[in-house]
Amino acid sequence: MRNYTLLNEFILLGIPQTQGLETLLFVVFLFIYFFTLLGNLLIFTAIVSSSTLHTPMYFFLGLLSIFDMLFPSVTCPKMLLYLSGQSPAISYKGCAAQLFFYHLLGSTEGCLYSVMAYDRYVAICHPLRYMLIMKPGVCLSLVTIACLVGCLHATILTSFTFQLVYCAFNQVDYFFCDLPAVLPLACTDSKLAQKVGSINVGFLALMLLFSVCVSYAHIGIAILKIRSAEGRQKAFSTCSAHLTAILCAYGPVIIIYLQRTPNPLLGAVVQILNNIVSPMLNSLIYSLRNKEVKRSLRRVFQSVILGIHK
Repeated sequence: MRNYTLLNEFILLGIPQTQGLETLLFVVFLFIYFFTLLGNLLIFTAIVSSSTLHTPMYFFLGLLSIFDMLFPSVTCPKMLLYLSGQSPAISYKGCAAQLFFYHLLGSTEGCLYSVMAYDRYVAICHPLRYMLIMKPGVCLSLVTIACLVGCLHATILTSFTFQLVYCAFNQVDYFFCDLPAVLPLACTDSKLAQKVGSINVGFLALMLLFSVCVSYAHIGIAILKIRSAEGRQKAFSTCSAHLTAILCAYGPVIIIYLQRTPNPLLGAVVQILNNIVSPMLNSLIYSLRNKEVKRSLRRVFQSVILGIHK
């Protein structure tokens, strides 16, 4: 038996190989974070305020906007603090909470992408039965299942990571607490936790990506059967934004967790794309490519301007 002096905090070393760029990175990430919150808040407001957007598709899009505000908020505020010169220390419990909520929100959002793909499949392949299949109770059930899957996934990863003993090294060579950065600091054998983490993340990501591919394979076949070019264009336009958002979300996850020899700088860049840039792009993708959302946003801005003039 060994005597261990347990850690009560970790030190976040930040983005690898960016020493001396803290001020520039602070300004860039503050702008991106602010734009992410503002863009997704506007989309959510547009959906809530317009009765014509109270459909299953926009219900899921509104939830996606909420997740795109919460997900970067797990890591970005702390990163902005130490980039501005504040202490880079994070408590042991704070590190565990950051890892838990990062995987909870990330995996739940991944499940939500699969739900949205299924929603588009029903809308295009079974348009006459769409409202019958996607009833409010069904939509709520799908969202509840997505949250439960995310909670189970995050609980498994967090429990396996923080049941290990951390006693000697407390410097996390990353800008937030995640599995690849925290597990190497353990004083006890972390091979099981690393295997469980890789299998859990990889299996969930591949299963969700597979479900999206199945839905869009059926959608693609259905679109090809549409005779009119206008009908094909309309069906494709409703799916292209969702497909673009999925590529932005799943690409970084696959690169980070399935690479054999991790590259710290590449991992950080890809993780930043996943954590901060992707939620911002979602607000741009769905607002610029969706006529109904743009129309609703225009009405929101008009009502705000009229209220200011009054």
